[in-house]
Amino acid sequence: QVQLVESGGGLVQAGGSLGLSCVVSGSGSENYSIAWFRQAPGKEREGVACIDSSSGRTIYGASVRGRITICRHNTKNKEFLQMDKLTPEDTADYSCAATINPTILDPAMDYWGKGTQVTVSS
Repeated sequence: QVQLVESGGGLVQAGGSLGLSCVVSGSGSENYSIAWFRQAPGKEREGVACIDSSSGRTIYGASVRGRITICRHNTKNKEFLQMDKLTPEDTADYSCAATINPTILDPAMDYWGKGTQVTVSS
């Protein structure tokens, strides 16, 4: 069983930056790649980014590419999502998830965190 706990959400003005963290724990958690998703009210969940646990290779969703960076703490149990140049359209509940196969397709996720809210004001 793998547990994921997000933190770092909050309110930020448009054009600002925000960093989210995902602490990963549990048996075998080091074997899972970590992805971030977001879901805004009334919209489908969207894959944001993923980092491969083995290679460090990253995958980004088209709508955030160039503004969001996913990276890993050197202890490999904490993932960061740095978000820059935020707009009100980035307002959503952000969740991290664990997957054996690196991807930002949510059916492939094996475990999910509970999420953290990000609100961007105009």
